[in-house]
Amino acid sequence: MSYKTDMHIHSVYSDGWMTPVELVRKYKDDDYDVVSITDHDNVAGVHDAAVSGEALRIQVIPGIELSTGKKLSGNDYESEVHVLGYHIDTENSGLLAISDKLLKGRKERNALVMEELRSMGYDIDEGIINERNGGKYVAKPDFVRALAACGVETKKGWQMMDKAPSRYLPETEEGIETIRSAGGIAVLAHPMKISGLRPREDGFFDRLSDLLRELKKAGLGGMECFHPSAGEKERLELVKLAGKYHLHITEGSDFHGKKGEA
Repeated sequence: MSYKTDMHIHSVYSDGWMTPVELVRKYKDDDYDVVSITDHDNVAGVHDAAVSGEALRIQVIPGIELSTGKKLSGNDYESEVHVLGYHIDTENSGLLAISDKLLKGRKERNALVMEELRSMGYDIDEGIINERNGGKYVAKPDFVRALAACGVETKKGWQMMDKAPSRYLPETEEGIETIRSAGGIAVLAHPMKISGLRPREDGFFDRLSDLLRELKKAGLGGMECFHPSAGEKERLELVKLAGKYHLHITEGSDFHGKKGEA
């Protein structure tokens, strides 16, 4: 028996547009069997999602997407690597501690970005910055929208955000261990989006294989092989690598919703 699943979804508690309740209702209406809301670096929406799941009779697995950093071979910078965690204890002290540090680091980074943009002469509208969730979680797309209101093209806005100051990131191995200590399964998120692996250059899958070998030793349990960032051929290669390292294979849409959608 096959199940319709989406194991990578974002709500207003990170950079999505819909509440956990709205998301669970949407996926129930779309005939999904199992979902996981995996907000960036926090579990604030998990409880509401779980309650809605029970009421609507759709399985909701407690999840998170941790931002971590890792120095990858061939790079002189630390690459951001995201690790999904499933079946986690959302009250685990270690998980909550690392979440607090990540969210604090994000706020500090955002304050620096705001200061820099205003020093460059951009009259950033904080109303646009905060429109998704009242400013509880501000992400790069929020700044890009605010820059667009100042007449900056979207592509240039993202280029500016890519140069934003660095923020606190735990080591990838620490992120994996945190998820495991919270009783969860750690899964490498969207490998085709790990810039430090240079996914559009020759040798990418060899570099990914080296990373998986290392992270498997640290307790990695799975890899997101089915994600919009990977084409059909790439998905097949990812599945092969997952099999090589005995990793669970997951599928996620990385859904964020759209403004006004409910």
